[in-house]
Amino acid sequence: MYELAQPWLLLALAAPLLVWRLLPPHRETSSSIRIPFFDQVAGAAGLTPTAGSVVPGRPWLQTTVELLAWSLVVLALARPQFVEPPIEKSEPQRDILLALDLSQSMETRDFKAADGALEARVDAVRNVVSDFVAHRSGDRIGLVAFGDAPYPLAPFTMDHTLVRTMIDGLLPGMAGPRTSMGDTLGLAIRMFDKTTVPEKVLVILTDGNDTASRMPPLKAADIAKQKGVVVHTVGIGDPQASGEDKLDTSTLQAIASKTGGRYFFGGDAAQLAEIYRTLDAITPEDQKTTSWRPRIELFHWPLAAAVILLASWYIVAGAVSGLRRRFA
Repeated sequence: MYELAQPWLLLALAAPLLVWRLLPPHRETSSSIRIPFFDQVAGAAGLTPTAGSVVPGRPWLQTTVELLAWSLVVLALARPQFVEPPIEKSEPQRDILLALDLSQSMETRDFKAADGALEARVDAVRNVVSDFVAHRSGDRIGLVAFGDAPYPLAPFTMDHTLVRTMIDGLLPGMAGPRTSMGDTLGLAIRMFDKTTVPEKVLVILTDGNDTASRMPPLKAADIAKQKGVVVHTVGIGDPQASGEDKLDTSTLQAIASKTGGRYFFGGDAAQLAEIYRTLDAITPEDQKTTSWRPRIELFHWPLAAAVILLASWYIVAGAVSGLRRRFA
């Protein structure tokens, strides 16, 4: 639709009328023919000399053109605009970071699939996590792989196709054979420091215990709590194993408890899928919708019309006046 940004300026349309009615006319003294016996002639005629004036005539066409040009100038001052239909944009209010353990033990084939066959842990993780990402269309999602050290694979993004592509390419051992959960928490905190959303959620999935971190996991969890990062932990390894392969459930539970998150244990593909369905339910999509209406300024059209109208009038009027003097 069309509207005026400053409609009150239309009151200026009455300015010429107010000037004509309220301001005194312009007076100018000019030389006249002087005759030495002017007073005698006037006395003989019975007249008393007074100050006179000559009021030049104004063609009605000129008056019409100037009033129309003034109206166009005032319209331009009022800033006509074309207001386009509203544009709405949904902005995510939550960032989710997925941190996946890719130590060498993730290639262990002890996860029971839906058909009863055993599959590698990493295969089950790829399928379940990719499906989780597909359901989070309203959140920005980042991806970190960790082993000997954490490696950011995808920044926080709404390009979920990219994230799923990165998940499909995950391989055991690509980040090293060991597990650095504490350093992964530290990297996640740094990544969240660069975001401005009110909700920050980290999901850590691991099948072992921390053997490579320089930062203790529980100390990193304390920092995450101070930064407002909620950490959910998912364990899929064997709590009864030993060494690198032993799942440190107590540490995972402590990390989740300190930050206000939850700890989950997944023993097979079905349990793992249920865990991510639960995570999807307890972190519902949170978005803020902003709306604005683009405005296109149109003031230059009436302004240009006023200039063209006045220029055309004075060019034509000057040419006609010149022709009349030439042929008079």
